[in-house]
Amino acid sequence: MRVRRNFSKMEKIDNFEDVLPQPDSVDGCEGGAHKKRRRGRLTQKNLFQLWGLENPNLDLRPSTATSLASRKNQQRLCPFYKRIPGTPFTVDAFCYGSVKGCSAYFLSHFHADHYIGLSKGWSHGPIYCTNLTARLLRICLYVSPSFICPLELGTEYNLNGIKITMLDANHCPGAALIHFRLPNGQCYLHTGDFRASKLMQSYPVIASQRINILYLDTTYCNPKYRFPSKEDVLEFVVGVTRRYLNNHPKTIVVVGAYSIGKEHVYSAISKALGVKIYANASRRRILRSFGWVGISENLSTNGKDTPLHILPISSLRFEILQRYLASQDGQYTSMLAFRPTGWTYSETIGENLNLIKPTSKGNITIYGVPYSEHSNFTELQDFVQFLRPEKIIPTVNVGNAVNRGKMQSYFQQWLKA
Repeated sequence: MRVRRNFSKMEKIDNFEDVLPQPDSVDGCEGGAHKKRRRGRLTQKNLFQLWGLENPNLDLRPSTATSLASRKNQQRLCPFYKRIPGTPFTVDAFCYGSVKGCSAYFLSHFHADHYIGLSKGWSHGPIYCTNLTARLLRICLYVSPSFICPLELGTEYNLNGIKITMLDANHCPGAALIHFRLPNGQCYLHTGDFRASKLMQSYPVIASQRINILYLDTTYCNPKYRFPSKEDVLEFVVGVTRRYLNNHPKTIVVVGAYSIGKEHVYSAISKALGVKIYANASRRRILRSFGWVGISENLSTNGKDTPLHILPISSLRFEILQRYLASQDGQYTSMLAFRPTGWTYSETIGENLNLIKPTSKGNITIYGVPYSEHSNFTELQDFVQFLRPEKIIPTVNVGNAVNRGKMQSYFQQWLKA
């Protein structure tokens, strides 16, 4: 959460990151996929037909008001794909105010495109989320604890006769898959944002029960996105950093990150090189809230004590990095920066990370590395083929009929195999 500061002419800026441009969209979004999701206008009738769902006889369509003025005067209506059918629950539906018929609001993870609408004034109902996400709601958004209901990962809860289980989503810290089991035996799985892994196939609650409806994170549901595993990318990043520092000892290493997300990239560098991690006060506060061994004790409050610095991923532009390097009072003569996101992936490079060519300008070098906290195309296929759900509802890039059609064709192919 950004806090705006006003500096007088005589005030000394002790923390350069405080005056860096911040992300203009949302924390934790890889490129434009999530922005497309918000801008897109979904045709409810077509989606019901496409996904084989029966109309629940509720007016769940987004507002179709033709003027901005009338839209402002009308409350936004929660679309059907954010409701869990047969329950009074919604997932990541906080921007619609008080949702009619909803008695419990679930938050899959603490990224702004999912919690948008939450603030310290929230009073529309209980918010169910993981323990870590609950802490972030308190310390970052100041949501009243009386509305926050933290749930342990892997523990089954009974809420209004419906069994709820939160499972590690392998996304950002605190992110969860949410499993719903209804009294009639129907099971629904909402992935929120996730990176599918073989480990998920051992989760008892999904390994032993048929999933009737799967709400699937389809950020990279395109065959051109077959980027490497997170482990391979981390090994590459550490190797590049070692070689660069051997050749240029007075180098500052910068990792671009979201407010929540990409922690494993700079943690891997810190561990491999035996150096501390410098981040500004607000990021340090968030990182300490995780309670992660290996991060909390390795945070530095002074950027001059370590060559490893964390900046907002939106700030990895040459002109900004040049100013940041100049602010180090000559302690470093060059900069090595990493932009970790799946959108940097290239089919021509594939899994051969050594083919990645950085961009350089003067004494600054930037590597775009395909480190993603979303599933690649192959991982989505493996996950779907393991679950074999009755229906799949994509949750990202669904505003375009062509995209929806392509994704449905992939789903059909996977389930026939």
